[in-house]
Amino acid sequence: MKTLLGIGGSEDSLRALEKAVDRAKEAGDELTIAIVENPDASLSKAEIRAHASDVLDAAGFEAEIRTLSGHPGSQLLELAERGSYDRIVLGGGETSPLGKVQLGSISEFVLLNARTTVTLIR
Repeated sequence: MKTLLGIGGSEDSLRALEKAVDRAKEAGDELTIAIVENPDASLSKAEIRAHASDVLDAAGFEAEIRTLSGHPGSQLLELAERGSYDRIVLGGGETSPLGKVQLGSISEFVLLNARTTVTLIR
């Protein structure tokens, strides 16, 4: 399976990175990591790239790391369509006190507009 992981430096996306790398390694999937702009993240794109490289090295897994510019949701969807990915993986989604999932703007955009399967890792 060809998987595209979008990360923007939030804690949720960094957790999703680790889980997606483990899953891809276990399943033998092809993984591409796309670093997107996230104004709410405290990490720079270079710091996110370094962290992703560290996670890949620790897992003994190889994946392409790409940096996208522009609207993060649109860029992820465009890459997913151009690259014929089977799945988009994103981190995010807080659970409210009433048990409802509250999505960030990037996750919501991708979920509402994707033409492929989207997996949300919480």
